[in-house]
Amino acid sequence: MYKELRRSKEDRILAGVCSGIGLYTGIDPVLVRLIWAVGTFFSLGTGLLIYLIAWIIIPEE
Repeated sequence: MYKELRRSKEDRILAGVCSGIGLYTGIDPVLVRLIWAVGTFFSLGTGLLIYLIAWIIIPEE
């Protein structure tokens, strides 16, 4: 089966990036959000820039 990475329209908080990544990888979206938040904190905000780029690049469902 072919899977595509898409931003979620149903289970979103901001743009659906973390939820889309969670659905694509089979990981709970809450865990993806938590990892992303911790990574953003420790990278001094670089994760926020990556999130914005992912928001632009990853198409919506």
